[in-house]
Amino acid sequence: MKKISRRNFLDDSTKAVAVASSFPLYSFAGDKKPASPIKMKLAMVGTGYRGTYTWGKPVIQAYKDQVEMVALCDINPKRMEAARSIMNINAKMYEAKDFDLMIQETKPDMVIVTTTDCFHEKYILRALELGCNVLSEKPLAITAEQCQRIADAENLTGKKVFVGFNVRHGNESIEMKKILSSGELGKIIAIEYQECLNTQHGADYYRRWHGKKKYSGSLLLHKASHQFDLINWLIDAEPVDVQAIGKLAYYGHNNSYRGRNCRTCAFTQKCKFYWDMAKNSGAMQMYGNCEDVDGYYRDGCVWDNEIDSYDTQSVQVNYDNGTQMSYTMNTFLPFEGQFICFSGEYGRLEVRLNAIQPWKVEGGIEFRLTKDTETSRYWIINSSSGGHGGADERLKDMIFLPGTPDPLGSKAGSRAGIMSSLIGIAARKSIETGQKVKIADLVTFPSAWKG
Repeated sequence: MKKISRRNFLDDSTKAVAVASSFPLYSFAGDKKPASPIKMKLAMVGTGYRGTYTWGKPVIQAYKDQVEMVALCDINPKRMEAARSIMNINAKMYEAKDFDLMIQETKPDMVIVTTTDCFHEKYILRALELGCNVLSEKPLAITAEQCQRIADAENLTGKKVFVGFNVRHGNESIEMKKILSSGELGKIIAIEYQECLNTQHGADYYRRWHGKKKYSGSLLLHKASHQFDLINWLIDAEPVDVQAIGKLAYYGHNNSYRGRNCRTCAFTQKCKFYWDMAKNSGAMQMYGNCEDVDGYYRDGCVWDNEIDSYDTQSVQVNYDNGTQMSYTMNTFLPFEGQFICFSGEYGRLEVRLNAIQPWKVEGGIEFRLTKDTETSRYWIINSSSGGHGGADERLKDMIFLPGTPDPLGSKAGSRAGIMSSLIGIAARKSIETGQKVKIADLVTFPSAWKG
């Protein structure tokens, strides 16, 4: 296997690969944010960490000439007040029961939905019905019925739903998209996707509501919808059927002791997952000091018997273009990373992110392209600065700066959100029934609707 620099790779490779890999990362507005005569009015429902620190404070700071956060909405007034303080704004605050009143009084152009996953659909529907566009965090929905209602409502109202799929906008995703779109590998026949979460990142899902399917739909929705959407977008295809296996083999009931939450636990000396949340001022501000209102403990026990979200799962997907995908996710490993492989008619592309069996190279995201039995070419790209390797900023530019270029079709609408959710929903159903699940049996899309 020949190791070459990215420069030499481009010199030595075929013309098609050179075209695919030498395009610069698509430009985005960055700091060049022209003043807008009319600001987009935003309202946010769900003022937890994701809302406050991804779609709240950074957006208000970076796009102050383009947007105004006019209202916040949450079931917990203490957390909402903390979020407003962190954002340093004077937005009106409304309890969740007054969502309609918030829309009527503040008249936002767009509602940002960052609630617990199971409630996304509720606020998406109502915002559409009241005349607002919507930006929703992933997953867009956690049941097939929710997906159906969102598609119907968007089709009926004419308003738009966008999904915060920032993974599409990372440097590695852009690189993969260019290579696959170039045709260098020909038809993509099979995809292998390994998702490995370590006992820091992985375990943290089980401290929170994400570990309970009634709230998150399982990590096949909350976490994997990112990865499912990425593949759907990369190969420009939609799923036909899904089969899966999964189980809860590590967290939840798989331990001899447990407590309610870390700060009140009797087993802090012996539990390797003990987290002293009191030492984290941000977590205490947003959650610890607010838990008396709604009883939500951010440092919940990873051994809670109510945890039922799978920690090991394998999913097989057939696509409408003939491609097959095999996806696995384990959440209890000693390392973190992803390994994505595309096997095509003319070769194979392999991409390694983070720490999965690196090819003894320093840093960066590793790419290897193999065209014959004799040679493999590999190169490294780095993430950009900013949230999630610069992906957050590119996504936000497309949402909040009209006219921002989108040469790769990276901006995700409701159909993309629904399709990624349906893979997770079908996978969960397959695990429960042992049967292959057809996507067409889950939803019936409006005939004129494109999403």
